[in-house]
Amino acid sequence: MKIIALELLTADIEGTTAFYHKKMGLAILSTNKSSVSFAAGSTKLTFRYSKNTRAVYHFAFDIPNNKLFEAFDYMEKEVAILDVIPPEKIADFYNWDAKSFYFYDNNGNVVEFIARYCLNNESDAAFDGASIVSVSEIGFVAKDVSVFSEELFAKYTLSVFSKQPKLEKFVVLGTDTGLFILSAENRNWYPTDTKCQSFGTKVVFENNGLIKELEVI
Repeated sequence: MKIIALELLTADIEGTTAFYHKKMGLAILSTNKSSVSFAAGSTKLTFRYSKNTRAVYHFAFDIPNNKLFEAFDYMEKEVAILDVIPPEKIADFYNWDAKSFYFYDNNGNVVEFIARYCLNNESDAAFDGASIVSVSEIGFVAKDVSVFSEELFAKYTLSVFSKQPKLEKFVVLGTDTGLFILSAENRNWYPTDTKCQSFGTKVVFENNGLIKELEVI
């Protein structure tokens, strides 16, 4: 699975534009008073203005798997990198064959840079915003994660991620190149105390050669 486009909500277009363009170095594809879109590798990342919604999400960017520490240094100049198990700031997902680090964006979103060592995406270029491979994960929140995962499986032919066992309140669907992270309400988004809540999200993704769209209002 691959995430082609991701649309999220923000109450601060100006601040979001500054964060993702100036701090992260993503190229702006389009911008106006109601939305801003960035090139996040192969993914079009859009934030749409919502005056009355303080939306907070978790999502991840794939980075070249030989650039984890270079990316860490790049982002540490701009943001506070979050502890995973203090004082450690690098998460080792050995079952996923991946390592990552986390930070907050200007909206309070829990953002992750992840290097997946099973993918052939190494880069010889110095790391910057143009090095990002794609948006590879987006979190969805449901009251009953098991029911929601079955609905997605039935409608979109998605399957449980082979490297993550299905749990009662946490299910991961997809493949190494694109994942839907399903969490029960009021769990914490790892590695923070930010509570999982559902907010408007639209994803265009490719799965088994077919382009599909999932929207949660």
